[in-house]
Amino acid sequence: MKQQFTMPATRVMGIVNITPDSFSDGGRYEVVEDATRHAFQLVEDGADVLDIGAESTRPGAIALDWETEWARLEPVLRSLVPAVRVPVSVDTYHVETAERAIALGVQMINDISACADPRMATLVRQSEVAYVYMHNRSEMDETLDVTALVRETEAGVQQLLHLGVAPEQIYIDPGVGFAKTRQQDLACIREVDLFCQLGYPVLLGTSRKRVIGSVLNLPVSERLEGNLATVAYALLHGVQVVRVHDVKETVRVCRMLEAIVGGGLSSDIS
Repeated sequence: MKQQFTMPATRVMGIVNITPDSFSDGGRYEVVEDATRHAFQLVEDGADVLDIGAESTRPGAIALDWETEWARLEPVLRSLVPAVRVPVSVDTYHVETAERAIALGVQMINDISACADPRMATLVRQSEVAYVYMHNRSEMDETLDVTALVRETEAGVQQLLHLGVAPEQIYIDPGVGFAKTRQQDLACIREVDLFCQLGYPVLLGTSRKRVIGSVLNLPVSERLEGNLATVAYALLHGVQVVRVHDVKETVRVCRMLEAIVGGGLSSDIS
């Protein structure tokens, strides 16, 4: 098996959206040069991994076919992957896109669909890349408590294992903002240790999301402090990767927390 995807102790995943319609920064990095420049800046700011996405997943966004998605991604990946010093992840649920991205050197697939296409598991198994399994469902069910959401996540991971994906390839994401009510989103953050107890590294993505805006009654551009609160809470409860837009500020929070707890947050994942 090839060398495993690894990152340092408290990992910060920087978001690069090359979309015209993302809820936070849509249209800012559509041009290849702008996207690449932004990606390098995130690395300078301390990002341990970059997550590149070409399709908006905001509520009401129009789904893309894989050809359109790949047409946006390919030039950015060809420019970025050979030049950047950190691993690159691609945010996609299209197997065709994932296969082409892996061929260009991408080391992680971040799949918001909860592996809706079983071919994705086969590709991940064969390519030996890291894989983020995010909890999601086709319909929201407001009667479900966080324990039920954790059970659904565990069932999805078990299916990955059944399809041959190695345990060390798997990361899990509670899926804040996806098919969940505000209370379910808050519960996933509050009880994130339940996801950690499944035995896989947890990646949490709360950056600038609606749940923060609804709690603080703030627009997307003013949600930094709320996001940092979720990051600090998550790290103190076992989360090992946080996916964020505001990398510099998040890295500073992480490093300070590590100093306070005396290294207690550190653990290597291979």
